Amino acid sequence: MAETKPMRRIAVIGSGTMGNGIAHVAALSGLEVVVYDIAEEALARGTANIARNMDRQLRSGRLEADEKTAALARIQATDDLARAVSDAELAVEAAPEDASLKYRLFAELDRLAPPGAILASNTSSISITTMGARTARPDRVIGMHFMNPVPVMRLVEVVRGLRTSGETVRAVVELATRLGKTPVEVNDFPGFVSNRILMPMINEAIFALTEGVAEAEAIDAVMRMGMNHPMGPLALADLIGLDTCLGILEVLHRELGDDRYRPAPLLRKYVAAGWLGRKSGRGFHSHE
Repeated sequence: MAETKPMRRIAVIGSGTMGNGIAHVAALSGLEVVVYDIAEEALARGTANIARNMDRQLRSGRLEADEKTAALARIQATDDLARAVSDAELAVEAAPEDASLKYRLFAELDRLAPPGAILASNTSSISITTMGARTARPDRVIGMHFMNPVPVMRLVEVVRGLRTSGETVRAVVELATRLGKTPVEVNDFPGFVSNRILMPMINEAIFALTEGVAEAEAIDAVMRMGMNHPMGPLALADLIGLDTCLGILEVLHRELGDDRYRPAPLLRKYVAAGWLGRKSGRGFHSHE
């Protein structure tokens, strides 16, 4: 079996929490990174967050000043999608969890990226097979599901679509390992492994809160201290974003047709109110 050539240049599509985290670890691993977003303000926020997170690593002794300087120099930002992917060997899509948006993006990436480039999605739940079908290169479409926060969490779910080639899987597994992550291969089913198991737990915690079984702090304390979870399910929902949790549960409910994935009405109500968790300052806990 021929060895795959190490990647040198990637594009990250989306500069939000997940996108800037992916760019962060890629640049620290020696890759040239182009970050794309539709708005200059979003790009400015994303690149500022990368610098802030690297400063945290500096203060904790996990990063040297010259490593930070070199990594930031390897990151470019652009609001021109064609420029972002023009010579990328891999494009990682990290857009919001909206199927129609991702389908449009993959059709555009297929048109603009070099013919041999791999197109990856950081989706939490949406079908890789269906995204691949929007392109002329389904064998080179794959899932790279990073965990939040990307610079800290080790896991990457490598999601194989129905037509994803073995060569593509090997290249992405090698890249994830180079980024300091632990790649775990899974097949393309709604929610993959992580969210198929995690989201029903979060949803059940919300039902318990709704029914007055306990307050949010107590529910989280039981799971932290009784089940040895590093974070309670409601605090974790706030970290992920309640809108993202709702979107994943809707995909699971629709695609699997099982009412155990039915989103809790209280989750819908909080999202409608704009209480999205940490990013909005309030979710099941206050984050002022």
